[in-house]
Amino acid sequence: MIDFSIILAGFGGQGILSAGKFAAEAALYEGKEVSWFPSYGPEMRGGTANCSVVISDEPIGSPVVNDADVVICCNQPSMEKFEASIKPGGYLIVDTGMIKIKATRTDINVIELDASGIADEFGAMAYGPISMLGCLSKATGCFSRESFEKSLYEVLPERRHKMIPGNLAAFDKGAAAV
Repeated sequence: MIDFSIILAGFGGQGILSAGKFAAEAALYEGKEVSWFPSYGPEMRGGTANCSVVISDEPIGSPVVNDADVVICCNQPSMEKFEASIKPGGYLIVDTGMIKIKATRTDINVIELDASGIADEFGAMAYGPISMLGCLSKATGCFSRESFEKSLYEVLPERRHKMIPGNLAAFDKGAAAV
């Protein structure tokens, strides 16, 4: 795998940046080189938030992603902004609970998941992007569930470890949808 790139995008407070950290850490457990590059608006909650993750077998020259292999969109403005950034043959993973428009491109693979519905089911907004990581893992094989679980223990502070079973259940629900 040489420079497999992912963009995760949505509103601040949805857990977008944390989901990106989990993906990057999971890829580290697979023995890959990784970068995680956050970007967000001035608002902490409700503003825009996105991050890019690059996974590679070789050292990464730049964390900036212009052409992504996968884009995970958790809101409509993100889909409108990033759909054009996907490489032909790449993946667009869409939260149908938040996005009512359809993808316009026919040269990409689209995975639709009611991630916000999963978040509601599990009782926390952050479980939505986690379910989309399950889709990502199953569709691309860029990291395993086992590596994802290890990333939770590594990234989450110990006081948040009680959330790990819910994160794993949301991840599994997303993977099952692919």
